[in-house]
Amino acid sequence: MQHGYIYDCRIRLVDDNAQLRQMVKDILKKEGFLHVDTATNCGECRQKCREGAPDLIILDVGLPDGDGFSLMNEIRAQFNMPVLFLSARDEDCDRLLGLGLGADDYMTKPFLPRELVLRLSAILKRTYFPPGMAERQQEDVLKLGNRIVDFGEGCVRSSGTKDDGKTEQIWKLTAKEITILKKLNENRGRIVTFDALSQALWGDFYYGYENSLMVHIRRLREKIEENPSQPRFLTTARGLGYKLEK
Repeated sequence: MQHGYIYDCRIRLVDDNAQLRQMVKDILKKEGFLHVDTATNCGECRQKCREGAPDLIILDVGLPDGDGFSLMNEIRAQFNMPVLFLSARDEDCDRLLGLGLGADDYMTKPFLPRELVLRLSAILKRTYFPPGMAERQQEDVLKLGNRIVDFGEGCVRSSGTKDDGKTEQIWKLTAKEITILKKLNENRGRIVTFDALSQALWGDFYYGYENSLMVHIRRLREKIEENPSQPRFLTTARGLGYKLEK
């Protein structure tokens, strides 16, 4: 669907309806958005923004301790992030007020899950990924399940949400691990021989480094695989080499 960096954007959903919060989180998770947390009211949203501002807020208008319009104005005074209103208020005056105040989009409940994803993705692309950047970003990012390899930053990211008690994890990659991943990714779905990987790492004088390659592969799996002992992405072609599965 979208290029890799969009999945890595941090999204905050502010709504007092627990069932809707879970439904939206499930929709976004299914589409590959891993960084989604929630707030139930204005006060909780303010506190969470002080702790860490998201890249986009999905905001209800009617909240127990205030209204979303005022909350957006408060947030925008400190942070410059896009806002998508998701509200049961379907009157034209409310929609026009939200858009007039500077919201990036306004959707009404009930909504089509696919439409929400498309509108959210369009906002993120328009805000953070202007035309002409997509090709470079695809080269810089590799998505493997719930792990995102960021070649530009030299790290692997994995995250959960605060509601399930998990937090984002980051593993730094070594220069040789990046070289291995790039070589495998260039040939994704095809076997890359031990010799080809060793040559990419140590040049023409790679003889004798076979055991070192195995060590690098093992450490790399600990960073990109959920279960390194049963790798899903970086697999071994016995007697031949390694493959990055599609």
